[in-house]
Amino acid sequence: MLTIGITGGIGSGKSTVVKILEEYGARVIFADETAKSVMEPSMPAYERIVEHFGTGVLDGDRRIDGKKLGGIVFHDNQEMQILNGITHGVVAQRIKEILDGFREEQAKLAVVEAIVPIRHGFQDAVDKVWVVIASEPVRVRRIIERNNFSREEALTRIRAQMPDEEYKSIADQVIYNDGTIEELRAKIRGLLNYEQYSPS
Repeated sequence: MLTIGITGGIGSGKSTVVKILEEYGARVIFADETAKSVMEPSMPAYERIVEHFGTGVLDGDRRIDGKKLGGIVFHDNQEMQILNGITHGVVAQRIKEILDGFREEQAKLAVVEAIVPIRHGFQDAVDKVWVVIASEPVRVRRIIERNNFSREEALTRIRAQMPDEEYKSIADQVIYNDGTIEELRAKIRGLLNYEQYSPS
């Protein structure tokens, strides 16, 4: 099974790359969704998050409210690191379990999409890391259109994340995604051919 890790900053087009790979038969794990699942009230990360960040991050059902938690960590890098410290180990273990399941099902292609390309549970779980890059103006436009954010909110989210050079430093392949969907499809098709992957 070929396992590809997809990462890149907000608005770079990671999700679009993943959708195209799904068309080629990829089984997909979204690390962000996995992280949300380990923050459910019955899961081990829940108590530690509430203990550190307080009950103010909970919604009316006493579940962790992603927007409230995001409002804290996206404006404070130290708090972001604390949250990552709580969740990363648990998420890494869950990703490994899901990938093992894909292998047992004899899947040919698996994709792990992650905003934060952690070494344990992402880089060490995949065969190749593909980094998706787009220019800041393009990213700002996409974020505004998709999330209905202001320009300032979009820039805050972009600048809270790793710079492009840091993403590139872990890349086996860099996908520049300022163009059309057709151009992106062609790039992905070429990379899959390079990896000698052909859909069944």
